[in-house]
Amino acid sequence: MAQIEHYKNKSLSPKWILGGLMIGIIIIASSILFLLYPFASKEKTTYFNDKNPILFEGTQEGNALLDGNTIFLPLSFMQQHIDKTIIFDEKSKSIIITTADKVIQMPTDSLTFFVNQKPVQLQISPIISKEGQLFVAIDPLLAYYPIQFKILEETGAVWIQKDGDRYTKGTIIEEEVHPENLRLRTEPSLKAPYTAEMSNREAVMIEGEKADFYLVRKENGISGYINKKYVEKNNEMSISISHQSNTVAVPKINGPVQLTWEAVYTKNPDHTQIPDMLGVNVVSPTWFSLSGNDGSIKNLASLDYSKWAQSKGYQVWGLFSNSFDPIMTHEALKDFETRQTIIRQLLHFSQMYQLQGINFDIENVYPEDGPLVTQLMREATPYLHEAGLVVSMDITFYAGDNNNWSSFYERNKLAGIVDYLIIMAYDEHPGSSPVAGSVSSLPWVETNLQNLLKEVPKEKLILGVPLYTRLWKEQLKEDGTTEVSSQSMSMAKMKEWLSEKGLQPIYDEESGQNYTEYYADDEKATYKVWIEDELSLNKRATLAANYQLAGVASWSRFFGDQSAWTAINMDPNKAVTQK
Repeated sequence: MAQIEHYKNKSLSPKWILGGLMIGIIIIASSILFLLYPFASKEKTTYFNDKNPILFEGTQEGNALLDGNTIFLPLSFMQQHIDKTIIFDEKSKSIIITTADKVIQMPTDSLTFFVNQKPVQLQISPIISKEGQLFVAIDPLLAYYPIQFKILEETGAVWIQKDGDRYTKGTIIEEEVHPENLRLRTEPSLKAPYTAEMSNREAVMIEGEKADFYLVRKENGISGYINKKYVEKNNEMSISISHQSNTVAVPKINGPVQLTWEAVYTKNPDHTQIPDMLGVNVVSPTWFSLSGNDGSIKNLASLDYSKWAQSKGYQVWGLFSNSFDPIMTHEALKDFETRQTIIRQLLHFSQMYQLQGINFDIENVYPEDGPLVTQLMREATPYLHEAGLVVSMDITFYAGDNNNWSSFYERNKLAGIVDYLIIMAYDEHPGSSPVAGSVSSLPWVETNLQNLLKEVPKEKLILGVPLYTRLWKEQLKEDGTTEVSSQSMSMAKMKEWLSEKGLQPIYDEESGQNYTEYYADDEKATYKVWIEDELSLNKRATLAANYQLAGVASWSRFFGDQSAWTAINMDPNKAVTQK
């Protein structure tokens, strides 16, 4: 018979249980610590790419070319970071640079470049092309831009600095520390790859900070993050680059500009028949107009008129227009050579006719050609200033996109180039308008003026005012529709018409003008007119004075009468005194 034995299980000691729990906790904690502890990354990454990297404002911005001892920068770098107005002219294969007083043409693969058309000889071409990319030598550029450069040892990086750049100097201060803590990291974390190693007492530039890390840069240009406790801040430094730009004095206007345009279509008026115009100090005859795709100019100028005007104390600002032809404007302005042709002729005419200024009246331009108009002004202004001429340009109020008469104007850029912008504050209701209305109601002018002053400084803005009135005719047709037409009338003609019809205008609060209407029974037509007279002109002059504008310009002398000049005269005590 088998023997059955019974065993009694022996219970574990509490010490064993507690010990097992402790071991488990330690294993878990170690695992978590292993996963979460920021062990320093041993991965090294390359900071600069390719040869001669460009270091600018803390980042690599492309690569330069080194030809002998000459550094060439990509044109794209210059356009993006130094001067957005630099252009490449395809026809002449030239880079065009404009400053306040110079026009610089740098032809490709040439040992000569031109400053205001004067040749400058170099030992090496200032422009080279490589793999479809244009590069420009930096040495000639230093005369025109407040920049400097240095080639950094070890890396060969080209460090471009500009006037006003600020840096903080620093020094690595820790000796007894693991080398991994002195590596520059791509991010403010020891887990991030590193770009370079630092040594004790090494000098650095402190360029930023994040949390407990500084962003520092070595003398060879490589940068990265390092814990703040290993860096001692020293003194701040600022880059100061002296850069002189010559300014040319132009004829001065005593007090506000008070200009009137002289409309010249076929021949000049008999100046002996022009009465004195009280307050007027500038006349602008419409003498010059674009006549061909090659930049040729039609000339209607008269030296006798200039001499008469100056004998009366008027400056003469000859007007140049684009003939309001968008196709011809595009062809004439798209190339540097034809733009220069225009400028040379204007300079020649200014000497022939003893002018004190040129007024540019560029209208009806394709919106996409707006930059060409701006470029013309960039290139023309230095030459005209050098000749002692005032440069002004006529513009319109903004009237929406894709508008040939408004949207092509780069108003804020133009304001930084020319001496004056003249806002043609009229044709609120042009002659082709399907509804009758004011040529230039006062609320319309003021609202648009307030918007324009966000882009154009008041001391550069002249308010253009109309001296003409439109007489509107609304005629009922047999089919029940109303035909709307208009005719422009001078101030004198309008007064005659009112007297002939026995009409007494009344003040219209909505337009800020005197208004009247007349029904012609025999024509079954209603005539309406918002009148430009002493009242409206005085209000416009007051508006210009209240906004401290540079002056007033009137279109045109032919439409005005003697009362206009008194009414339009700005109060010198309210206006900004011009330069």
